[in-house]
Amino acid sequence: MKQVILNEPPAYDSRWDRTRADYTRQVTPDLAYKRLAIVNVVFFGLPGCGEGEWVLIDAGIPGSAGAILRAAEARFGEGAKPAAIILTHGHFDHVSALETLLEKWKVPVYAHELELPYLDGRALYPPPDPKAGSGLMSALSPLYPRGPIDLKPVLRPLPRDGSVPGMPGWAWLRTPGHTPGHVSLWREDDLTLVAGDAFITTTQESAYAVAMQSPDMHGPPMYYTQNWVDAENSVRFLASLEPDLAVTGHGPAMRGLIMRSALKTLARNFAEVAVPKNGRYLHHPTDPETGSAYAPAP
Repeated sequence: MKQVILNEPPAYDSRWDRTRADYTRQVTPDLAYKRLAIVNVVFFGLPGCGEGEWVLIDAGIPGSAGAILRAAEARFGEGAKPAAIILTHGHFDHVSALETLLEKWKVPVYAHELELPYLDGRALYPPPDPKAGSGLMSALSPLYPRGPIDLKPVLRPLPRDGSVPGMPGWAWLRTPGHTPGHVSLWREDDLTLVAGDAFITTTQESAYAVAMQSPDMHGPPMYYTQNWVDAENSVRFLASLEPDLAVTGHGPAMRGLIMRSALKTLARNFAEVAVPKNGRYLHHPTDPETGSAYAPAP
C-alpha cells in the first residue's frame, strides 16, 4: 500500500520517562502512554496524584494486566486505583486486561453506547479481514479474539454531553469507521488528541513495523476497520482540529507542525493511501449505526 511520504521523518516524542521502572513515556505533565507489544495504553493524571485522581485509557492485550498495574503504581503511587477506565473502542487489543484489572480496582468502565453490545456480552464484532492490506498482522487477524466480553456490572455509556469522566477539560469525539462506536479524546486548551485507532502512527499490518515502531502516519488498522467511508470522515474531522500532539493506539506519539502536515496529507489522500485495494468491508461496510455486518460470510 502506498504510504504518506514526508520530506523528513514525522516528529514524535521519543523522550522516555526514565524515572519510571517500566519506561512509561510522558508526553505532557499529565499524559503518558506505555507500549504493550502491539498496542498502547494511556495514563491521564499527574505523577504521584494518588488514588482516584487519574484515568486509564484502553486496557491492552491478553496478559498485559501486570504491566499496566506496575506502570500505574510507578506513576501514581502504590495501590492507587483510577477514577475510571475509558475505552476508545472494544477490540481485543484494547480491552483484554480488563478482567484482571477490575478484580483489583472495581471502577467504572466507559465507552460509547454503540460499543456496549461488544462489551456487555450481547454481540461479537464482525470478523476481521485478512485480505485488507498485506503483512503478517493482517494474515493472522482471523485468530484474534472477537469477544464478546461481559462488563455489565461496571460498564457505563459515555456522557451524552461529551464530557469525559475523570478528565476535566477533555471531550470525547465520535470517530467511527474502525468500529461503530469508536471515540477519540480531545483537549482543546493545548490541542492534545488521544486518537485511539481512528488513525495510527505505524504500519500496523506489518509485524516488522510493529516490532520496530517505525513512525508513519497511517489510517486505522486495515484488517479491523469495518466502514471506510466513516473512517475517512473521522480522519478528516480530526485533521481539521489541527492537534499539536497526537497519541494513538498503535505507534509513537507525534507532535508539532510535521505531524499536522502528515495528518492533513492522510486526510486529503485517504482513499489512495489508507483504504485497502481488496477486502470484505471495502464494498460491504457495516451499518454505521449498529455495526451489523452487510458483508456476506467469508
